[in-house]
Amino acid sequence: MRKNVVVVVSTSIAVVVVGALIRKWKQWKEQQLRRMKQIIRRFARESATPLKILWQVADDMVTSMEDSLAITDDSPSLNMVVSNATSLPLGDEEGFFYGVSLHGRNLLMLCARLGGKNKPISALQRQHISIPDAVMAGSSLEINDYIAKEIAEFVSAHPEIEDSAPAKNKKLGFTLAYPVDQAMPFSVTASEHKNANNPVRQGMVNDLNRALTNHGMKMHVASLVDETIGGLAGGRYYNRESVVAVNLGTTTNAAYVEPAEDVASDLSQSSNSREQVISMEWGNFYSGNLPSTLYDDILDAESSDPGGRPFEKLISGEFLGEVVRQILLKLAKETALFGCRVPPKLMTPYLIRSSDMAAMHQDTSEDREIVGEKLGEIFEIHNCCPMAREVVAEVCDIVAERGARLAGAGIVGIIKKLGRIKNRKSVVTVEGELYEHYRIFRNYLHSGVWEMLGKDFSDNVIIEHSHGGSGTGALFLAAAQTRAHSSDS
Repeated sequence: MRKNVVVVVSTSIAVVVVGALIRKWKQWKEQQLRRMKQIIRRFARESATPLKILWQVADDMVTSMEDSLAITDDSPSLNMVVSNATSLPLGDEEGFFYGVSLHGRNLLMLCARLGGKNKPISALQRQHISIPDAVMAGSSLEINDYIAKEIAEFVSAHPEIEDSAPAKNKKLGFTLAYPVDQAMPFSVTASEHKNANNPVRQGMVNDLNRALTNHGMKMHVASLVDETIGGLAGGRYYNRESVVAVNLGTTTNAAYVEPAEDVASDLSQSSNSREQVISMEWGNFYSGNLPSTLYDDILDAESSDPGGRPFEKLISGEFLGEVVRQILLKLAKETALFGCRVPPKLMTPYLIRSSDMAAMHQDTSEDREIVGEKLGEIFEIHNCCPMAREVVAEVCDIVAERGARLAGAGIVGIIKKLGRIKNRKSVVTVEGELYEHYRIFRNYLHSGVWEMLGKDFSDNVIIEHSHGGSGTGALFLAAAQTRAHSSDS
């Protein structure tokens, strides 16, 4: 009898203890859930881009553009490099052209036939080359020689198709996408301020042309031009109202056409031209109205250039995924989002690429299965619960919406600076993987612009994808430069 009483009492105590532990565990989980919601709500609130903020950013963009072009004593955040590409396509250029686009140390060579503004690009051929480390370790002349050799081999493998124009009268389009690898002979162009037509840059063009001649090339490069200006040339080829081009990829930039009278005379590239092509280098744009959070501050402090490229760190593909990682790390540490142990790889910076972010954000599968797959692939986080996957998708949404709407505000700012919002149609050409492959980001950009302009003026700004895809701007520049050269001859 006594044993039975002891057993009953022991069992009762065990039940009480287990019950207490369960209640404590539930309380802990509830606390973690509340803390998770607090973190996400605060981040969403601080990242918000209501109409008022968007217009403040756009107005600040206009002010910075005006200050930079006027050469005031102030130090505006925009470099506003006046391009030496003084000639944009008219739209009637026809023929077979070659172009080169340099992305870091990755060389894209391409050729195609242009048939006029009413006809699409045809016979397009592309070839990607990664410049070897051994070449990069050499001198600038050796790098130029390697590039020239690859271009000559590409041209030989893709001869001109039914084109009577002699090669010696043609120009080779050459665009640069920043950042250029510092070992490259062209890297100095990334830090030039205001005027792109200087002896240093012209010397680099001459060195490259000598290398091309040494490899039997009759075509020469007229100028080294920012890739975004190539996008502007492509837009202008098909529409005279194309006045802005934007690159939204790993990095970001914007270029536009400015009336010559609004550019300080000592910055102008040509006294005969009625318009000047401006590479804004808008990643450096700063405004006190840009929505910034604790996670952005951490990202900036840990970046290679603290305080630099504030706009780029909010809207470009290089940084969007890193902001997402910073928030997920905070949630993992403070709310055990992925379990009691913080996944070690979650502490490694820059593992989330923009393509990964797009895949997780746009996952419409049941229980966000793609999110789960990506977390396993990137961070070795396996078997996370459906709620955690929803949180990841929500964080991606907040970051993408902010970046896309701010990019849209920048576009509206440029159009406002040109005075074209109310009375003229304006075409904006956009390229880069964020715009091309991240559908939700693209939709947020469009909706932000439409919201800013309202139903009365939203039809005046037409945003379209670049013609022919990334890199083809070099072909349109080749056509424009060839026509200009022929006219001067």
